[in-house]
Amino acid sequence: MKLNADNPGLAAEKMAATFLAQQGLKLVATNFHCRYGEIDLIMHDGKTLVFVEVRLRSNTAYGSAAASITPQKQQKLIRTAQLYLQQHAIQSPCRFDAVLMSKADLTQIEWLRNAIET
Repeated sequence: MKLNADNPGLAAEKMAATFLAQQGLKLVATNFHCRYGEIDLIMHDGKTLVFVEVRLRSNTAYGSAAASITPQKQQKLIRTAQLYLQQHAIQSPCRFDAVLMSKADLTQIEWLRNAIET
């Protein structure tokens, strides 16, 4: 899959969803927005609900894709996930994963399970 030049972030999220589905996860929701922020993908891995942050870095001059998930971004993700859980009355186990990729080589997708410790 090639990145969409008009919206590379959206294309990266679609690619990440496809990749994770190939790993056995099932898509629940995309781009959940609330006042705290956004979660790119929400998926099930068995009985575990997985909140996925997708990061695309075509230029590492400002740091790696993983480094771009700052402590402030992590707190926004956690608050957003808490609100999602409350709104949907979900009490299943949860985790935060990250899917990292670069524009230069999309075959090199890196999947970090438990990328954020809560």
